[in-house]
Amino acid sequence: QVQLVESGGGLVQPGGSLRLSCAASGFEFSAYALSWYRQPPGKERELVAAITALSEMTNYGDSVKGRFTISRDNDKNTLYLQMDSLQPEDTAVYFCYTGWFDEDYWGQGTQVTVSS
Repeated sequence: QVQLVESGGGLVQPGGSLRLSCAASGFEFSAYALSWYRQPPGKERELVAAITALSEMTNYGDSVKGRFTISRDNDKNTLYLQMDSLQPEDTAVYFCYTGWFDEDYWGQGTQVTVSS
């Protein structure tokens, strides 16, 4: 049974940093690409960042380029998102995602609130 469990969210002031983690189980972690998505209040879910199975390539949404860094530790079955220079518009629920063929798997999400 595939499980994705996010952690690390919270309240941070503008300009601050947070590091999200996604602990994965139930599948061959090192064989699949993983992504972070977010859903701001009242808006649709959007891609934040993605990383290939062996970290060969990463991809970022335009709004987070240069501020966020996605990484993974295949020995620990964990995905990370380092978020720096956070702004109020980064406030959202952040989700970990993986999938293959017609199967999609999402974590339960972790709330990130950027406010003074």
